[in-house]
Amino acid sequence: MNAKRRVLIIEDSSDIARLVRLHLKDINCDADIAGTGEEGLRLFGSRSYDLVILDIMLPGMDGLDVCRVLREDREYVPILMLTAKSTELDRVLGLEIGADDYLSKPFSIPELIARAKALLRRTEALKKRAVSGHSDEILRRAGLTIEVGKRRVTLGDRELSLTAREFDLLLHFARHPGRVFSRAQLLDQVWGYSHQGYEHTVNSHINRLRAKIESDPAKPRRVLTVWGVGYKLADAEP
Repeated sequence: MNAKRRVLIIEDSSDIARLVRLHLKDINCDADIAGTGEEGLRLFGSRSYDLVILDIMLPGMDGLDVCRVLREDREYVPILMLTAKSTELDRVLGLEIGADDYLSKPFSIPELIARAKALLRRTEALKKRAVSGHSDEILRRAGLTIEVGKRRVTLGDRELSLTAREFDLLLHFARHPGRVFSRAQLLDQVWGYSHQGYEHTVNSHINRLRAKIESDPAKPRRVLTVWGVGYKLADAEP
């Protein structure tokens, strides 16, 4: 990531926002700060960004509503959501409406920077793949059709609505059918970082992915659990 990146921080705590902006400079990023959702959307509409760091708890328009509006934009921009709420429901809602990752407050600055770097690297890889001609790649695995460039997944004649991270997770499995991945490997290879104690993030994404691609998520036939090891995509038709 040699070229300077631009980040939009939507956070009502000016101290947190300034601290994050300061440390983003260490990875060659400039940042704009918005203290409200409305201001954040105005800035987002006025210039191009490579990453949005979005607090879920904002005065007025909250982070979930902001995320919904951002995902209506035709150009994909990764979103890292910050949440001080203790319930898993808010994190799940954020991921379901299009956030790429979340970080709970209080968080460590090194971890936030690691997450930001991972999202920026992934976006850059997607752009390079599109330029190199891989955007036309189509994979057919376990009864699913995955159109990589369009980020489109169909099951039979039904198009599935996957979040950005669910798509990346399925694509990783599809490119290595039958191969077993541990939770730590998936964090490293799909999320782009590996932090001890965050394996539950993988579990929750696997569960949501199964709810969308399995006829009976309680008895999965596509994304399989290999007990004591991790997960794999079935290498045969279900």
